[in-house]
Amino acid sequence: MTNKDKNEVIEVNQAFYRAFEKKDMDGMNLVWFQGNSSSCIHPGGEILQGWENIRNSWELIFRNTEYLEIDIELVTVEIGNQIGYIVLQENLLQISRGKRLQAQSVATNIYQKMAQKWYLVTHHGSPRMG
Repeated sequence: MTNKDKNEVIEVNQAFYRAFEKKDMDGMNLVWFQGNSSSCIHPGGEILQGWENIRNSWELIFRNTEYLEIDIELVTVEIGNQIGYIVLQENLLQISRGKRLQAQSVATNIYQKMAQKWYLVTHHGSPRMG
């Protein structure tokens, strides 16, 4: 692991949450690996495999959400040769259909380096209880 790799993974992670908060599918397209091996588990949700299913889930979330605000707190950042992961806490404020929802989740984001670029290959969010 180099500091350069660690910084690049943190930057891609920040870009993911920026795209999430801004409901920006173009931004999501840039950070996610768009192959069949990508996976996503939204808090309380099913396991989604493959970029098409993941993209559809984000489009649905964005379409049904009027406002999003996300604060994250990094817990762990670990980087290997071609794989890195970040464990973090998500604090989410969402307004959907006129209802305000505040939620806390714990998430693990896994990144893989391909062609000298880091891509998000797995996002797993779990609701935080208590």
